[in-house]
Amino acid sequence: MKYTTILWDADNTLLDFGYSMRMALQAAFVHFGMDDFLDDEKIMAYDKINNSWWKRLELGEVTKAELLNGRFVDFFRMYGINDVKPEMYREVFQVELGRHYSYIPGSKEVCQALQGKVKQYVITNGVTATQHSKLSASGFSDIMDGIFISEQIGVNKPGKGFFDAVFAQIPEKDLSKILVVGDSLTSDIKGANNAGVDACWFNPDGRSAGEEYRIIADIQRLEQLFDMLKMEK
Repeated sequence: MKYTTILWDADNTLLDFGYSMRMALQAAFVHFGMDDFLDDEKIMAYDKINNSWWKRLELGEVTKAELLNGRFVDFFRMYGINDVKPEMYREVFQVELGRHYSYIPGSKEVCQALQGKVKQYVITNGVTATQHSKLSASGFSDIMDGIFISEQIGVNKPGKGFFDAVFAQIPEKDLSKILVVGDSLTSDIKGANNAGVDACWFNPDGRSAGEEYRIIADIQRLEQLFDMLKMEK
């Protein structure tokens, strides 16, 4: 195989973030006695707000601390929630987010099949405690050779500094043998491009990437990675 090392994104590549988000939102509202508050429309509204904050983080417009509370400040303002402080809700939400997980189809099986054949690492912008909790509960911590979280590194994806810190801590020093696999064009793919390594775009919805990104492979199912790596399942 050409590649000796795979850098995996976590949310929406290995684990279904949408599932964890919905479960955590509901559990946190139940905690504060608002059992019947949440519905599909509110979940979609929060998801849109949350995504906008993460995009701003990637662009360096806000800090992680501003993001963590700011998304709930915006959401609570939208729906006139005054009985719960956003920062109190966020603390419960983060704990619940780390407790609930669901696999992207094939993710664990693919990583298990690659174990011992290539080095595998998680690269994520998520919250440290939350990601460690989810990755441990889901079994990925036992499969991966390491986990790199932007909070601990001090630089967010897609910043080159994040990847430079990762490269400094992994055995492979030949960048041509390192592959990033992720679903986010603006975080994973752009990050790989900034760092000078190949990028495989996990694109289950068959979207168009445009010409600004350098993508070595565009896959709709994670099992397609075997063909790319030229190995048996």
